[in-house]
Amino acid sequence: MMRKENSDFKTSFLSEAGSFMQNKDYFAYAELDDVACWVAVKGLDSDQEINSAELAVKGILEKFMEKPSISRRAIKKYLKNAQAIMQAQSLRVRLKASIVMVVSDYSKMIVAVAGNSRLYHFRNGTLTYKSTDQSLAQEIVNSRDRSLDISQHEERSNLLNYLGKPNDFTPFISKKMKLIDGDVLVLSTAGFWEDVSEIEMADALEETKDPEQYTDLLEEVLLSRQRKVVNNYTIAAIFVNKVYQETNKKKMKYIKMIAAALVVTLVVGGSTIFYQAKQAKKMAELTIEMKDHEKSGNLYFQDGNYDKALLEYSEGRNAAKKLKDPIHRNLLAKKLRITDLIINGDKSAEAGKFTEALEQYEKAKKEGKLIKNFGKEVTEQRIANMDTIVQIAETVKDGDLQFDAEDYNGALGNYQKARKKALAISFTGEPQIKTKIEETEAKIAELKKAQKELQAEGLEKNGDQSYARLDYEKAIESYTLAQEIYQETELIAKVLGLERKIMNANDKLNPTPQAATSDPSFEAALPMETGPASGEPSDAEVMKEGK
Repeated sequence: MMRKENSDFKTSFLSEAGSFMQNKDYFAYAELDDVACWVAVKGLDSDQEINSAELAVKGILEKFMEKPSISRRAIKKYLKNAQAIMQAQSLRVRLKASIVMVVSDYSKMIVAVAGNSRLYHFRNGTLTYKSTDQSLAQEIVNSRDRSLDISQHEERSNLLNYLGKPNDFTPFISKKMKLIDGDVLVLSTAGFWEDVSEIEMADALEETKDPEQYTDLLEEVLLSRQRKVVNNYTIAAIFVNKVYQETNKKKMKYIKMIAAALVVTLVVGGSTIFYQAKQAKKMAELTIEMKDHEKSGNLYFQDGNYDKALLEYSEGRNAAKKLKDPIHRNLLAKKLRITDLIINGDKSAEAGKFTEALEQYEKAKKEGKLIKNFGKEVTEQRIANMDTIVQIAETVKDGDLQFDAEDYNGALGNYQKARKKALAISFTGEPQIKTKIEETEAKIAELKKAQKELQAEGLEKNGDQSYARLDYEKAIESYTLAQEIYQETELIAKVLGLERKIMNANDKLNPTPQAATSDPSFEAALPMETGPASGEPSDAEVMKEGK
């Protein structure tokens, strides 16, 4: 009879990067037919390429699956194997890790610790056992004051022993401890136990029925602290719903079945490792995607391009959801919300709804405090500028009234005054004011053009009158002035018409000399000169007017 089949151990775990890009924690476990092993490790080195925690866990479990046993000697070998791997892989920096592991035959357990990763053992909702840290803080507590709280002691991370230690690696390995139905085991790294007390762990147990609920609730307690920096953290809960009941007959069968179970486990283990590698690659890609979106969003936000920032934060939050990364999911959701509030505030201000705008900015400022005062400068500046925005709106309103009354110069003055203030405070409604200025300037230019046309027409009329009076010199002068204005206003047809009039007047003023002749009949026989353009007075008319 296999021990696993006749017991009921349920496991759930969380291992998150916290505020950091990389999660240096690692947790894994193997439940074989007759013995199981759970391992939680926190990497302590700075190597960016090798995850020392993952390396240690795999070193432990590979040796465990090779020779599964609950004996203290076997557990020591598992740890030594991980220690040898860590030292062999310490090429760039010395790999270091803090480890806690539990090995159980489904009725008893042994716990091993190197560093300050911990095991908590609850029975009937009460803490009955907690592993001892191998840290200077623990030494101080043991030797001087047992009432000190290690969780916040400044020497809690000053480890006296850890995986990867060059010499005298001496992990703690407990004696066998009996388990009973209803026991709960919690393995955790320092990122968790530094912020969640044993009392809170026990209280959370009262509200949960399974390990998934329990780990989720413990994470909520941890995140409710709202630390500016959240370290990597790992929480693994094992609910011992039913332990294996020992009999002598069962012990014999147990020994015979270990070998067969091991073969199956190795096959399954190989597939599991392959699957984990694919998952790890996918998660790494999603992490990069999430960070890129957040970085782009931050840049757009700094540049005041809030629409694009909004889009980037939304994409980043979606990536965080896929990663099941609650820290970044919440962070990006808050940035998204604050950016949206600022956009809505700006729209309200542009529409003259100043009370609504102020409410949106106040909300954005308040929510920004929860994430390191995100957007504080932007929201405070907008709140401080609200009086100026009201003045801008009133000035623009005055300009609109003047524009409707065709007082374009007055309107232009008010619009320019409003735009100057808008530019000074980077008011988002400035482009609309600029458009009003351009429309008003176009109106003024249109009127000026009409005035010039009238002026040119008057000059042209004067020229015609001078021509009629045979005062060709004066006519040319008026025609030339009128022509210059038509050129300025780009009335080409008018320019050409005046050119013909000027030529005719010139011809009259400076007639072409004729060949000398004494025959009056010859002069009478000359063709009439070409008259002015249509609408211009003919020579006959001139002669008629000259009588």
